[in-house]
Amino acid sequence: MKRRDFLRTLGGAAGWLALAGPHRALQAAETVDGLPRRPLGRAGVNLSVVGFPGLALVHHDQERCTAGVRNAWERGVNYFDVAPAYGNGECERKLGIALQGIPRNGYFLACKTKKRDAAGAREELENSLRALKTDHFDLYQLHHLVRTEEVKQALGPGGAMETILKAREEGKVRWIGFSAHTTRAAVEALRGFAFDTVMFPINFVEFYTRGFGREVLALAAERGAAVLAIKALSHGAWPAGMERSRRWWYRSVETPEDIELALRFALSQPGVVAAFPPAFLDLLDRSIEAARRFRPLDEPGEKRLKEMAAGCGSIFLREEQQAAQQAALRPAEPHWPGCPYGVA
Repeated sequence: MKRRDFLRTLGGAAGWLALAGPHRALQAAETVDGLPRRPLGRAGVNLSVVGFPGLALVHHDQERCTAGVRNAWERGVNYFDVAPAYGNGECERKLGIALQGIPRNGYFLACKTKKRDAAGAREELENSLRALKTDHFDLYQLHHLVRTEEVKQALGPGGAMETILKAREEGKVRWIGFSAHTTRAAVEALRGFAFDTVMFPINFVEFYTRGFGREVLALAAERGAAVLAIKALSHGAWPAGMERSRRWWYRSVETPEDIELALRFALSQPGVVAAFPPAFLDLLDRSIEAARRFRPLDEPGEKRLKEMAAGCGSIFLREEQQAAQQAALRPAEPHWPGCPYGVA
């Protein structure tokens, strides 16, 4: 979809309001142990503005993982996110053990599937429930959508959505979302199904250097989907020749001041409910402290972030380009033929 065509669909003033910039933060519904919680769209639950990144558990033994989970929960974090792809199931197993003893209604548990077919999604869903020692997920998501073909398969006949909807009828899934790494995939998904949540990179480097995230924020607002911000602390790709301070695929902001600014950016975007730090327990700890001091982004903060973003490389541009190239090879389609869920 061309940008001018996309903007035309947003519906006048309401659409432009969604693009109006980083000064329309959601109001906290409550504060628990000093950490704000925001309402998750139409779901009617309140989530801590910092989510627990389940992938962080891949770095530690079970004792340290359990301590990290309990520490986060005791400091107000009630949103725990994980996926079978994280450590080939290791993180699910560790999180399932770590959560034992915490009342099930005391935390919000989100999981994902990379399977795009109904049978594969059912197998992953059941395996994840067993590993996490629970009978239901509060949120279940299509994981890491990149290409529009993936979205069409997942939402089409015999796709993963058939399993997810059946699981919702069975009481094994409460709300439905997706995570995406490209604008094309996110837009395709949002227009193909009434998702409760969209998990997408909402990051100052990506936003200020190339506008990445604007279209998704706008369409999520139009569709009533809550936004969950991933890669919130990314400082872009590692510069050539820089010594890497962490064994990670992108650079993170590290100081308390920069973490606070990066979180202020993500959490000030319209519709954003919660943000995730990179998958390290120490960065989670710093993020919790920063979020306790949250205030909406102001002009001096925005100016500083734009300075920090200047010259930084994108960590998602390659996937965006690949998705665009693949889309260019396909014949144009006015809508999704045969999609059982309809297209808005």
